[in-house]
Amino acid sequence: MANILVVDDELGIRDLLFEILNDEGHNVELAENASEARAARQRARPDLVLLDIWMPDTDGVTLLKEWSTANLLSMPVIMMSGHATIDTAVEATRIGAFAFLEKPITMQKLLKAVEQGLAREDARRAAASVVPPAGGFAPTVTSGSVPGAMAAALAPAPVVVDPGPQALQSFDLDRPLREARDGFEKAYFEFHLAMENGSMTRVAEKTGLERTHLYRKLKQLGVDLSRGRRSAV
Repeated sequence: MANILVVDDELGIRDLLFEILNDEGHNVELAENASEARAARQRARPDLVLLDIWMPDTDGVTLLKEWSTANLLSMPVIMMSGHATIDTAVEATRIGAFAFLEKPITMQKLLKAVEQGLAREDARRAAASVVPPAGGFAPTVTSGSVPGAMAAALAPAPVVVDPGPQALQSFDLDRPLREARDGFEKAYFEFHLAMENGSMTRVAEKTGLERTHLYRKLKQLGVDLSRGRRSAV
């Protein structure tokens, strides 16, 4: 799972977020101010940061701007506040924040924002690992090389990629980011379900998710769990 840094000066909120995210299988590090957050960012290189706006030493927006200016904003940052104005939220987004959560934060909104942030980070890292060939031509994707869903997400829209004999995935990238991301994730899990003949245990191991989290994710995306089992018959 992911390494998540929680930055908040309120002990109760830090403990609550730690319990929720730790139960989801994430590795969670806590910081109570900007100074500790800077050290944690340098030491652990988190996959995602939950950053409170109002803190006594340096506020979250100032820290976000500091990271952005120093080219250290290499991870999604989700801002949190119970008193921020719309202008503050807009400014944080302009600087580079991925999302904004208003306190008190419900578990559902927290987990959804974290999942979306991590999905974007996974896609960014995957895209960065693909080196385009000389001449700027798009790489040819064949079954067994890059997963079909990932190849489709990286290719020009619209694109249709066959990830193998199990399914034909179609992606229209001329859509809102959230819809495109959900489409990618659904295709990704359908691909692995088909490859593992519907075995949730093997899919959980392959994707790095706990079974409970995997079931919840598949249900949220509307994945047909019987699809892989039918292909195994």
